Amino acid sequence: MERKYMGIIILAVILAAATYYLLGTDGKEVLRISTTTSLEDTGLLEEVEAAFEEKYPDIDVQIVSGGTGIALERGKKGDADLLIVHDKKREEEFIADGYGIKRYPFAYNYFYIIGPRDDPAGVNGSSSATEAFSKILKAAEKDPQHVKFVSRGDNSGTHTREIKIWKNITDYNSTVRGSDWYIESGSGMGDTLRLADQKGAYTISDSGTYLAYRSNITLVPYITSGSELLNVYSAIAVNPEKVRGVNRDAAEKFIEFLLSDECQKLISEYGKKQYGTPLFMTLPGGRDPAEYQIQGHTSPTEAT
Repeated sequence: MERKYMGIIILAVILAAATYYLLGTDGKEVLRISTTTSLEDTGLLEEVEAAFEEKYPDIDVQIVSGGTGIALERGKKGDADLLIVHDKKREEEFIADGYGIKRYPFAYNYFYIIGPRDDPAGVNGSSSATEAFSKILKAAEKDPQHVKFVSRGDNSGTHTREIKIWKNITDYNSTVRGSDWYIESGSGMGDTLRLADQKGAYTISDSGTYLAYRSNITLVPYITSGSELLNVYSAIAVNPEKVRGVNRDAAEKFIEFLLSDECQKLISEYGKKQYGTPLFMTLPGGRDPAEYQIQGHTSPTEAT
């Protein structure tokens, strides 16, 4: 008899825990979003969250920011219902492994290669990100005291893109990482920009965060467009058939909202008033940017 009651108690605890994840203490439905620091640092996601909660007052959106790698791990562990990230290869792997349902691109911008105004590596005028990194590498190896590079070093989407560019010219692990001139912040984009500014170093940043921080730092952009620097943000609902306790319904409502005319307008206008240019461009319909042939567009820097 005692075993029977113990089983009932255990079942009740499990049900209570499941209810806690789906409903907050105020009775609202909870939507847990894990995202990148760039969307958090720019303030865009806060605006989107407010607009979404106005439309769906019974849903409480709870956002945790970190690098894309952290977001994907949170999704695998069941600590998030929805991921908003920017690393297509890892996103597709996440879905192929059954953790995500579908990838929905909704906005894009570009990574910028930025650095000190005196440009000790002479990257100004480079035709591509690879050429700029090659110049930084050669100059840093020759004069590591004056030519430095600050990396996020946090397995984020930005860090992954940086490594990909280094690998176009050298063995990243043996030539770059661990070098005296190469500094890993282990932090988000905003903190990395501040550290690069303090060190008078080069770095790579998503354009949105750079534009949001540029009035507080002295670093300037040198390469601001090109296929190597295209930066696409996507939303992925975590698959409840693979991960228990996730709120697929609320996640899909948020994705639907991201792709709606209302939210796409909000995204396309975000930053115009404060920075003179939008921090993000939109992708109506959730289609991959290659379908829009956007490579020839005017970059945010050129538009100002």
